[in-house]
Amino acid sequence: MLEIIVVGAGVLGTSVAYRLALAGAKVTVLEATRVGGGTSGISFAWTNSSNKAPRPYHDLNVAGMRAHAALKDEFGATPWWHSGGRVEWRDEAGRDEHRAKVARLKEWDYAVEWIDRKQLLDLEPDIDPAAVGDAPVAWYPEDGWLDPVVYSHAMMSAARRKGAQLHTQTKVTGLLVQSGKVKGVHTEAGETLTADVVVNCTGRWSNDTIAGTAPNVPLAPTVGFLVFTPPVPASIQRVVATPVCDFRPDGAGRLMVHWGPADALATPEITNRPGLDQAADLVARLTRILPGIAPVKPEASRITQRPIPKDGLSAIGPVPGLDGYYLMVTHSGATLSPALGAMAADEIMSGKSRPELAHFRPARFFC
Repeated sequence: MLEIIVVGAGVLGTSVAYRLALAGAKVTVLEATRVGGGTSGISFAWTNSSNKAPRPYHDLNVAGMRAHAALKDEFGATPWWHSGGRVEWRDEAGRDEHRAKVARLKEWDYAVEWIDRKQLLDLEPDIDPAAVGDAPVAWYPEDGWLDPVVYSHAMMSAARRKGAQLHTQTKVTGLLVQSGKVKGVHTEAGETLTADVVVNCTGRWSNDTIAGTAPNVPLAPTVGFLVFTPPVPASIQRVVATPVCDFRPDGAGRLMVHWGPADALATPEITNRPGLDQAADLVARLTRILPGIAPVKPEASRITQRPIPKDGLSAIGPVPGLDGYYLMVTHSGATLSPALGAMAADEIMSGKSRPELAHFRPARFFC
């Protein structure tokens, strides 16, 4: 039986752990904090392929969306995935780009169409039509959003039912390497755990996880700033993307809010507290779209760093020159996790390469 250590219990790590355990491997998952306790739990978690290019990356994300939908047949219910679609409009300066994007997506057979004001308000009646004006509105019926921690817990629970072991509060500090082959990992507590294969799913910490024991993939993480409202009187059912801010439901009547330019005003060192000026500004922006929720103040804010390889594309697969080490780093984990989990497990267990991953190999950084 193949013994495999998966490092990281976020959306990627738990997905691949489940698929490996299902395929008959002896799986041990090591997590530095708790399941979903890293970047996965601090994410807007919009499942989509509407802004993913080039074409191979778009196709991979579409595969991720389809894999989320297929989990309902496997699990019976998927309370972690919300397939409500997405609506989007732009300001005057961005409309030509918006039209071009929609045209490209239609050419790629992506589910998108233009809708009128009545259709928009049928979908989201609490949106103020004045905030939309005469902007064209795009409707992406197959987009959705994920509860990443709920998903990660479900995948880890399914993996454990198939015999996988989970060790939380176990930080990996390096690989055990002998004669060019990975034989296991070292932990911060001084333990050495052995395995035939190590799968690194620690995202932006992936290089810290292995320290100097394996080649490092260059990363270029970006900062993300998210704000949460208290429960508000708005029946928002899906992701809404606007020139003012983007938002989606986050359970119990709360909304999660993001605005791209606000990311530049936040740094990882800022204390996550709801009184931040940036948080108040985002909620004020939200009330321009949903005036019925005013007055409202932010309840919480979170700052994250997205795990992005230097060239902006995912890095999935073996690392050259080191047998038994498999790396998985992507900033599209919410969308890609069920598909990548299955593809990676298939590669590890069969030894055969998946053609869908050909453009995303870590080897491109070491040519």
